[in-house]
Amino acid sequence: MDWLLSILAVLFIVVGIIGCIVPVLPGVVLAYGGYLCAYFCSYSDITVSSLILWLVLTIAVSVIDYFLPAYMAKVFGGSKAGMRGATAGLVIGFLVGNVIGTIIGPFIGAVVGELVHDSKDLARSLKVGFGSFLSFAVGTGLKIVVSVIMLVQVLSDIFPVVRDGIKAWF
Repeated sequence: MDWLLSILAVLFIVVGIIGCIVPVLPGVVLAYGGYLCAYFCSYSDITVSSLILWLVLTIAVSVIDYFLPAYMAKVFGGSKAGMRGATAGLVIGFLVGNVIGTIIGPFIGAVVGELVHDSKDLARSLKVGFGSFLSFAVGTGLKIVVSVIMLVQVLSDIFPVVRDGIKAWF
């Protein structure tokens, strides 16, 4: 049973890391599911306090990623039209261009949304588009960092040679 949980742990976390970029998959949540799988292995050194810490970080990163676009739109002077445009751009960008579309879609959507709202202010529209892109980059970066650290911990828990290699580096 441990081998199955170990495989599921790595699989969940790898899919979770991919999900940090692809908007359809709940990346950090999947990574935490992998962390849970590793915890339930009989040989695991993962502690309950570590499990709680990563749960809190998973929730925090998910909440930050949810609210960051609206906050950044306000910071960069955006309207609700810009926020809606960024969301539409994210979805359309993913459907049309996959990962590349997911990265540039919110920028284009925010700019178009702001131009629909106020067609005379291109500079502000571009500024809001940059804010939308920045929020995507920060949110995605946070999710990837948390997920990759969980992967490293799980790999070092599953494979003692990885743990020894990490200890030798640091």
